[in-house]
Amino acid sequence: MRDVAREANVSVKTVSRVHNNDPHVAPDTRDRVEAAIRRMGYLPNTLATTFRDGRSAVIGIAVPDIGDPYFSAIVREVDRTAAQHHMLTVVAGIGGDPSQERARVEALMSRRLSGLIMAPVTNDQSYLLPWVDQAPIIFIDRRPTRLAVDSFTTDDEQGAFDGTAHLLAHGHRRVAFLGDTLSLATTAARLTGYRRALHEAERPWSPELVVMDGATRGGAALAVQTLACLPEPPTALLSSNARCTIALAPLLRNLGLAVVSFGDFPMSDVLEPAVTILDQHPHVLAEMAVNRLLDRLAHPAKRFRRRQVLAATLVERDSCRLPVTTRP
Repeated sequence: MRDVAREANVSVKTVSRVHNNDPHVAPDTRDRVEAAIRRMGYLPNTLATTFRDGRSAVIGIAVPDIGDPYFSAIVREVDRTAAQHHMLTVVAGIGGDPSQERARVEALMSRRLSGLIMAPVTNDQSYLLPWVDQAPIIFIDRRPTRLAVDSFTTDDEQGAFDGTAHLLAHGHRRVAFLGDTLSLATTAARLTGYRRALHEAERPWSPELVVMDGATRGGAALAVQTLACLPEPPTALLSSNARCTIALAPLLRNLGLAVVSFGDFPMSDVLEPAVTILDQHPHVLAEMAVNRLLDRLAHPAKRFRRRQVLAATLVERDSCRLPVTTRP
């Protein structure tokens, strides 16, 4: 920075102000400094910034599964938005084992991040209390428990209600529910929405129509087989997340069930049949989460609305149009 200052005939402080986009720098001075930066190939010493400010220009991201289409979309959007603000991202996969969450997240926070965006897998995030006053912590997809911080989520219950009601409106009287595990608050809320739609349509609640462990090909195939062997099998199915729907994909053509998927995934629109989805808008949630993190950094004393809930949008395609008479 001293070399740039000498090249541009300004003070080191002026170079720093230009780098930080200070609007009070005179235009001709800014042009001179930026020209010197380009000529010399100057890059700021982010490690020095970390030592001086106590944190680095890095956002931590912790999600259950980086390979999941929904969470990979969130990671990409967080990284894209962070890059627009000259920040880097560090990503950690928590996995499905709740015992791993705390260790992985604490390892991230120990790196003196500017802030953290995370989707939890446990039902207690009170272990983050020591960090709440040090850096913004933003939850995405799932709300925190025992911790008062910002969250950006989808309306899981209403989305599942809408998807189930859509299948019922197509004339299906027995609609099944395929999930992964009810230990996740998102799946539990979607099951609640599914049951509420049945109740409001005056359809009986049938526990045998709820099948779990459907996030793998083997699990999904077994679930479909279990449903097909019922005395009165369903004619339609609500898949509670994209992982379960992807696991169903090899069976879709001959499945004999109308399908609505809670969550989109790559190529969902080119499968046969193309899959009707409930779009969770992961890109929007991620952008909102990053912007809130940046707002918290810029205005630490400002009050913000902590909870933001986004509606899921139903996108109708061919998979929900299977005639009711397809199944006996």
